[in-house]
Order: sequence, then structure tokens, then C-alpha cells
Amino acid sequence: MANNIPVLTIDGPSGSGKGTIAQLLAKELGWHYLDSGAIYRVLAQAAIKHDVDLADEAKLATMAESLDLVFSLDKNVLKVLLEGSDVSTIIRSETAGNAASKVAALPLVRAALLKRQHDFRQSPGLVTDGRDMGTVVFPDAESKVYLTASAEVRAERRYKQLKEKGIESNLSALIADISERDARDSQREVAPLRPATDALQLDSSALGIEDVYKHVMARFFEADK
Repeated sequence: MANNIPVLTIDGPSGSGKGTIAQLLAKELGWHYLDSGAIYRVLAQAAIKHDVDLADEAKLATMAESLDLVFSLDKNVLKVLLEGSDVSTIIRSETAGNAASKVAALPLVRAALLKRQHDFRQSPGLVTDGRDMGTVVFPDAESKVYLTASAEVRAERRYKQLKEKGIESNLSALIADISERDARDSQREVAPLRPATDALQLDSSALGIEDVYKHVMARFFEADK
């Protein structure tokens, strides 16, 4: 049965590093990987592509049920296909992230995508990151982590990423965008962003990727005993 397959969840706000850690863990454990946020980003992109209003809950829920989406993880790089087209880069923009946050606040949309997320739970196990993986989607997960960092640190990380890609950005604007999204995600009525009561809570503001990885792996093996 699917619920006998182990799951490790990593939740947290945008820019906390949860995706990087989740992918490293999936590779180390040889497990499947689910970037739940990418599902909402792709749905928002599909809505924009087909001129569907991001506030039209009914249409978005219908679209979510039949979304033509394919994930593949190659050399720690997540490739995302929407209707056969590679949208891996476009869904990582700040615009796409804000659109996804709006779509994710809609109850019918979340309900429509819940089964799709459950379908990723396949043997030998699943590592997943998002905002409600440990609280709503996989509440029975054997190991849960809530990873966060200050808005300023997360904005600086994003600023460096964009700069490396040759994309101009404004640090103050990034801080404002991240803070606004944090408020929207944590205050929404359905599946708000918050740590599960049994999650390991880590603030990565002053921690490197290797330090976070060690903490999470230690928690996983502790829970696996």
C-alpha cells in the first residue's frame, strides 16, 4: 500500500533552500522527488498561457485535474514540461512565484492537485518539498523538516542567483516581494505555511547547505530507527 512507503517532507518559505536540500536527499537515498511548488507554478503558467484568470477558482481546478505535466530529475536539475514544452526556467521567475502563491490559496485548486501529489509516493520512498507537505499532503510522513531563513537572507540568495544568470533585479524589491508572499502563504485559510508539530525546525540564515544537509540526515536516521 502507498501509505507504507516512507516519505521525508521539507517545508518552508520561498528561498529557504528546501528544494536544494530535498534534491540532495533524494539522490543520496535513491528516492523519488517531488517539488510541490513547481506544480502550482506550472498551473499558474498554464492559466496565463490559456488566458484563464488567476482568480477563477472553478476553471483553475478543472485545469489542474487534467494538467499535462512531466517532471524529471537529471544530475540534480529538475526539468519540467508543460504540454510538451520545457518551462523549467520560466516557472522560476518572481512573477511565476507570485502567480503560484495566488493560485495555491484557492481551496478547489488544492483539492484537485492533492491526488496528483499523492501519486508521487512510490517505492522505495519519496522526498518532497513545499509549504504543506508535512501538515496536509503527507501528515503521516516518518520524518519532517521545516526550513526557514530571514527574508533579507533569502532575498540576498535570490539576488545572487539572478545576477549569476545575468538578470537585473533590485534587492529591496526582492525583500518586499518575499515578505509579501510569506504573509500571503502563512495567512491563507487553506493549508497555511506553518511547521508541523512534529517537524525539525531549522533556521538556515547562518547555515551552509552542508550544515543543513547534515542536520536533516541526522533527523532522518533518528526517525528511521
